Amino acid sequence: MKEYLDLVRLVLENGTPKQSRTGVDTISYFCPFYSVNLANGFPLLTTKEVNFAACLRELLWYLSGEDHIRNLRQHTKIWNAWADEHGNLETAYGRYWRRFPHPYQDGHGKWRVREVDQIQYIIDTLKKEPTSRRLVVTAWEPGNAETSKLPPCHYSFVFNVQGDHLNCHLTQRSGDIALGIPFNLACYATLTQMIAHEVGLQVGHFAHTIIDAHIYTTRPGNGMEEYDHIPGLRDQLTREPHPLPRLIIADKPFNELRFEDFRIEGYNPHPKIKFKVAV
Repeated sequence: MKEYLDLVRLVLENGTPKQSRTGVDTISYFCPFYSVNLANGFPLLTTKEVNFAACLRELLWYLSGEDHIRNLRQHTKIWNAWADEHGNLETAYGRYWRRFPHPYQDGHGKWRVREVDQIQYIIDTLKKEPTSRRLVVTAWEPGNAETSKLPPCHYSFVFNVQGDHLNCHLTQRSGDIALGIPFNLACYATLTQMIAHEVGLQVGHFAHTIIDAHIYTTRPGNGMEEYDHIPGLRDQLTREPHPLPRLIIADKPFNELRFEDFRIEGYNPHPKIKFKVAV
């Protein structure tokens, strides 16, 4: 996909060396932006094979509202490194997507907390007032961010309707170009298509701003060569993108969709490229 390859080139050619909390060095670039037209096909990278099943499992886990990975880990190991020994996860996106804590004063002046389902708010508002400019979801809760091992990276997204097309813009504080961004792209494209179907709209654009876009690299002789993502990304730049696949979603209500209700049609990627995660 050209937009992704352009992002890779931008960071490789213009990024600056920067240390990271993982101990693995990066090349970092401030605030790149790209946009893809979802009407042109589902944006699953074809210059390497992307594990869409794992991506979908992760998205459905977000939408479940669970604050643990005990069910998720049966299908993918994506979050194992950040959960505790019981599978609990401080930074559970779905907890904030579906159960964001909202303090309020009751009629007796006492402070209480209720949970807000931000995803349902988006769906309900789109059905009643599709021109709203308040279709915002946030996963950033300051108290959680102070204590979490890994505060949300893709922390806020906004929906916007133009004509009969639903668009989505994601803001991400930190983005691993080789591993994370392809998943984020596929995840939010899927979510946009799910919500568009639920509210009777067509898919429009997915737009993405990444505050710290980085590529992991290493210095010669430091014993961390296995974390160097640059060779694999340069390999991708030599590969010609194939036509994008289509995502087919069963005609079911949003909250009833399950893993088996999704399928990718016409996906013909280049071979896998192995990148090691810096934890």
